Amino acid sequence: MLLGMIALLLLAGCGEKRPPLAPPGQAGQLVGADTARGRQLIADYGCVACHTIEGIKGPVSRVGPPLDGMAMRAYVGGVLPNTPENLVQWLLDPPAIDPRTAMPDLGLSTADARDIAAYLLTLH
Repeated sequence: MLLGMIALLLLAGCGEKRPPLAPPGQAGQLVGADTARGRQLIADYGCVACHTIEGIKGPVSRVGPPLDGMAMRAYVGGVLPNTPENLVQWLLDPPAIDPRTAMPDLGLSTADARDIAAYLLTLH
């Protein structure tokens, strides 16, 4: 019996290694990115058609998750640790990261994705 319990404990420690979570609030700003431009791009791209986003006027939408508090989240898209670089990668091509996501590839340029990410990371 004791041997079986030890074996179970050892097996519980095995498995797929998961990436560490980013500490809440660690995301910070993207160097050189323009948060004001990012806020405007969010409006221009119509992100509020699917998300509610603090500071952006739009319809009440429940298609995608609300993006308030983005800087404090552990994950981006539920799959990537929340770092500025990962948020940019997600914005550039969400289906490449998670093929099951409902978020489409919007064809953002890297500069646009960086500016949008910079704005989102101001949301605590």
